[in-house]
Amino acid sequence: VALSKRISFLFYQDLHLMNKKKILIYLTNSHVQAWNFLPDHGRFLEKNVPDLNVSICLNSKEFLKYLPEAEVVVVWFFNTVWLEKAPNLKHIFTPAAGKDWIKIDESKVEISNGRFHGPMIAESVIGAIFYFLKAFHFSKKMQLQQKWARVKISKRLGSLQGSRVTILGFGHIGECISRFLKPYGCVITGIKRTLIKNPDYFESCDRVLKVEKLSEVLETTDHLILALPGGVETEGILTYDLLCKLPAHCYLFNIGRGNVYEEQDLVEVLENKKIAGAYLDVFSVEPLSEKSSLWSMDNVLIQPHISAASPHYMQLYVEELADEINNLNSK
Repeated sequence: VALSKRISFLFYQDLHLMNKKKILIYLTNSHVQAWNFLPDHGRFLEKNVPDLNVSICLNSKEFLKYLPEAEVVVVWFFNTVWLEKAPNLKHIFTPAAGKDWIKIDESKVEISNGRFHGPMIAESVIGAIFYFLKAFHFSKKMQLQQKWARVKISKRLGSLQGSRVTILGFGHIGECISRFLKPYGCVITGIKRTLIKNPDYFESCDRVLKVEKLSEVLETTDHLILALPGGVETEGILTYDLLCKLPAHCYLFNIGRGNVYEEQDLVEVLENKKIAGAYLDVFSVEPLSEKSSLWSMDNVLIQPHISAASPHYMQLYVEELADEINNLNSK
């Protein structure tokens, strides 16, 4: 009788697993720990998405082994040739905001990118703004020299209150940066290809303009934030002539993609003090070449494409992913 009950239980368990929706996950990153999908994340998904069975792959060999049966996958990248091994594939999810690493015809497979990065990137941008405005780098130099350089430091200090911030690329991330900046008393100008209704937190001084107005806006910009995606449409959009329209006191922040200007153009305006400084998290070629002049510039702050890095990164993504799968299942 006990054996019969055990067999019945195993049969029921197998049948229950067969009826569950399966999702194949391959999210590993050797550089940033927070960008790895862990068993706890899998358990969170299974707890919050009814009848979901999560399979985690730790390498490409394991992923390709199970790919032929998969209908839904979650990945950082997906090689085009893998489609030949995925006859059942219907949906690709990725935490990445950019579309650089999954270039597949979306008429064949639906692709959903992450949309949760805004707050993390906004924190990075605000931190970089205050790095410059509060002269933290220079203060550290004075500290190491044991100098009470109140006069020298005070001459370098600025404020966000009343400053004019232009955000080139006023999409989901750009708008989130704007939302985080607004309480500091900034005047916001968002630049988009197509006009949208002003966000609810905008004041009468804030506006959204089409990209055709960029040239005239740059002349009165205190902080230029680049939040553009990569691709042909944004290639070289910020020309040398446009960079030269920025005031000498302006700071530039790039958390989008490095293809939007020629690196040498940016080097030149920085070297000649045509702008005050730059926070650069992205580059046209990554890693940034050791020969780049940007490394040694005192008015440049470089980060290695980690403006969205956070200990909470993957948890934020699985929460978003659970909601998205539930929404799709309810349709």
